Amino acid sequence: MLFRFIFLLCSFHLPVHTNHYFLRQLAPALTQQLQGYRVATCFSQEKDELVIGLTNGHAEFWLKLTLAAAGTLISVPESFHRARQNSVDLLPELLGQEVAAVTAWPQDRVLQLTFRSGATLVLKLYSTRPNAIFRTAPGAPAQLFHQRYLPDAELAPTTPTTTPEQFASPLKAYPSLGDLPVSYLRTQGYDTAPLERKQQLVRQVVRELEQPVAFYIVRLAGRTRLSLLPVGEVELTLPIADPIGALRSFGPLLLNRRAYEAELHQVRQLLEKRAEEAATAAQHVRRRLHALEHTVGYRQTADLIMAHLSQIPAGAAQVEVLDFYQNDQPRLIKLKPTETPQRTAQNLYRKAKNQQRETQELSARAERRETEALTAMERLEELAALPSGELRPLRQWRKQHALDPTSAAKANPQELPFKVFEDSGFTILVGRNAENNDLLTQRYAHKDDLWLHAKDVTGSHVVIRQRAGQTIPAPVLERAAQLAAWYSRRQNDSLCPVTYTPKKFVRKPRGAKPGQVLVEREKVVLVVPANPFERE
Repeated sequence: MLFRFIFLLCSFHLPVHTNHYFLRQLAPALTQQLQGYRVATCFSQEKDELVIGLTNGHAEFWLKLTLAAAGTLISVPESFHRARQNSVDLLPELLGQEVAAVTAWPQDRVLQLTFRSGATLVLKLYSTRPNAIFRTAPGAPAQLFHQRYLPDAELAPTTPTTTPEQFASPLKAYPSLGDLPVSYLRTQGYDTAPLERKQQLVRQVVRELEQPVAFYIVRLAGRTRLSLLPVGEVELTLPIADPIGALRSFGPLLLNRRAYEAELHQVRQLLEKRAEEAATAAQHVRRRLHALEHTVGYRQTADLIMAHLSQIPAGAAQVEVLDFYQNDQPRLIKLKPTETPQRTAQNLYRKAKNQQRETQELSARAERRETEALTAMERLEELAALPSGELRPLRQWRKQHALDPTSAAKANPQELPFKVFEDSGFTILVGRNAENNDLLTQRYAHKDDLWLHAKDVTGSHVVIRQRAGQTIPAPVLERAAQLAAWYSRRQNDSLCPVTYTPKKFVRKPRGAKPGQVLVEREKVVLVVPANPFERE
């Protein structure tokens, strides 16, 4: 019978299923399962992965180990499909070896596969340096899976040289207990008990671990665990005669819950970030609006100049007038001696028109960002109301609200030679210099991607990558345009026009300088130059 089991190792909180006392139960079951099986293949196709395939001539048996510093994973899938690429054969002398027995080292978290030829494969399942050590015979040179861990070549079972009574603390006499037995002891009054009672409680727990009556799937401190003791919230009790069956029940449940918790954390973090960024951006826009609304506008200054033309001598650098907008208070207006007052007023009226448009743009943007913040907060409330611990409803809800996992471009931004930003699931790429702009526009951008550039000045090319079947939302376009304005000569302007068009309407003329292009069918959006993805 084929089966699946999983070991997960945490160097500070030892799970029971890699605990010595559980390995004592598991090793005999593995010995019985693997009788008559020979190693048919041994390879690796991912970092820290060791895959061993065995067969008895009628059935196959796959052993997959992930021996990583972050944790150890051992599983026995019912089938395994080897990849055609990135696959490397390992331990050639292990092939053909027939399993004789599987044993657990005394007071240690180590499993050993012994073969009929005398060869051994030791699985070190503890510390941040897990490893597999193979020897063709006793005393033969060790072949290490992680060759950098040279001291593992000398790894061997140890025999205690002291008795439990010689330790000042009873717990130190049994270093392989792990955290669950300690939690169980505390429920028995261990912390406040006198020394003699503590010794009695520890000996009693050790007897229960050596001869358990059942396996328990428990929930303790927010973690799902497989335990030999009824500690925490017991969710399921399993027969002690079937440790493999216990792992089969525990493994999928643990993986499902870990996936749920990881995705829940990811979605919550994403929504909290959106809410914070949107609220912060709205505050910045409101401050800008307040400053515009509470300072003297260009139009008022132009009106004052036109109303007092007769008082302004030719070539004057300044003039003092009575400001009828401020109860006829005196006001000093600076002028350009090289231009007429009428020309100065005309320029101010033009700026006033732009300022009015800026105010309208800012007001709309503030409302939009405030709506985004409120929407993110509402999504957080909906997330909290979803069924706890159930992965499928979470994924359906996530898909419904376009909160899918981040794209490959975000997962691997170092692979792209551009500035990379993510906004509502869309990837925004920004060129770093003229040559880099050419690379972005001519080689990386797809014809249906949206291309942006600050109008009539030098600056970075910006590309919003198109998502199949989705229209780029207005807020995403706006923030990409802000980036185009920010990374241009117009960075310090109060308002910047930005050209945008599908990349297929952007071409580079023969002989043009790096970064120079011709743009057709362009549209223009006015934005305030900023990098909206940087916090204040």
